Amino acid sequence: MIPLLHDFTGQRVLVFGGGAVGARKARRFAREAEVVVVSPAFADADFGGAQRVRARPDPEDVPGWLDRVGPALVVAATDDPSLNGAIERAARERGTLVNRTDEHGGREPGSVVVPATVRDDPVVVAVATGGESPALSRYLRESLEEEVAGAGDLAALTGELREDLQKRGVPPEERRKAVRAVVRSSDVWKALDSGARKPRRVAVDVIEEATGETV
Repeated sequence: MIPLLHDFTGQRVLVFGGGAVGARKARRFAREAEVVVVSPAFADADFGGAQRVRARPDPEDVPGWLDRVGPALVVAATDDPSLNGAIERAARERGTLVNRTDEHGGREPGSVVVPATVRDDPVVVAVATGGESPALSRYLRESLEEEVAGAGDLAALTGELREDLQKRGVPPEERRKAVRAVVRSSDVWKALDSGARKPRRVAVDVIEEATGETV
């Protein structure tokens, strides 16, 4: 499987299943999408503000739900394999992305596996095991959280510096060299973490030392 990032802003995600798994999926996608969760009952859990619809769909009802909601992604998270299968089939017939939570390992072409993620916007790091071991994905995610802390601020800072260098007419190779020097500088990371020194000033000093360019 090839990992991709998908922007769900302004789109809908339809989740079948109101248990703990369905709640977790709803929270994940509610960061961007309008999420509708369909289930006869709902766990005492955070659904991330998703719209919850109390209903007990049969397999033959699934196509109608997809037609009404018009989702960009469908999540099959019920405890009924036959219903999950019907959800998957209906989604495929419509060319809609589908994530089936009761399958592990090999997947049908076009399937979506939702990875464990570490986020420090705009930086997102995803970890997946192809559905083989969600527990390992979570463990690796937790081990990466400390490493990624502060990366969002550094991404914003280097974006500004790249733009400044481009406006000054600095050649692409020199710009890449400058940004590499900044992201690999322990002094810049420390400045971002402590707040004792202005990170941009530290980054500019690093660039000037590495390339001789004035920012």
